[in-house]
Amino acid sequence: MILGVTGNIASGKSSVCRELARRGAVVVDADQLAREVVEPGSPVLKQLVVAFGADILQADGSLNRERLGHRIFSDPPARERLNAIIHPAIAALSVKRLQELRGRASLIVYEAPLLYEAGAEQRVDKVLMVKIKPSVQLARLMARDGLDRRSAQQRIDAQMSQQDKVDRADFVIDNSGPLEKTCKQLDALWHQLVDIQQPF
Repeated sequence: MILGVTGNIASGKSSVCRELARRGAVVVDADQLAREVVEPGSPVLKQLVVAFGADILQADGSLNRERLGHRIFSDPPARERLNAIIHPAIAALSVKRLQELRGRASLIVYEAPLLYEAGAEQRVDKVLMVKIKPSVQLARLMARDGLDRRSAQQRIDAQMSQQDKVDRADFVIDNSGPLEKTCKQLDALWHQLVDIQQPF
């Protein structure tokens, strides 16, 4: 089974995926795939330079993700241009990785922050949404990325609404509290996932 794990920024998706990995799942991280497709010299990085200018590059030729991030979060058309370039490349690589793993692992987790936005739910069997209280999300994002309230809220508002994702997901984990509470929910979910895969 391939389980898509998604959630909005600073919801704790990576913590949930680490816990699933600790229980035996194999994790494929869409953010890692996104880094791979923009490695120096890649066709995708060349397209990004054409679209956004050479100043998005670091001195060593790698992508300055922070600089590009600042530019697109306050500019929806720019964000659409970025997505049009990068999503097809991530999609192709993710399909390849997931197919390589299917049959080799009983549970494959595809960690994808933009699962729904990219139409990537087609690549998975079930979806787990990691939700979080908005006030906790804002505080965690500010602390994690060193952002002021306005910048953090801007990043949150740039994403698809959390409720829309909750409504579409097969499973939901609330990660607003301490990790122990999240782990208790994951323990119950793990048993469900194992049951789903039992032959009839």
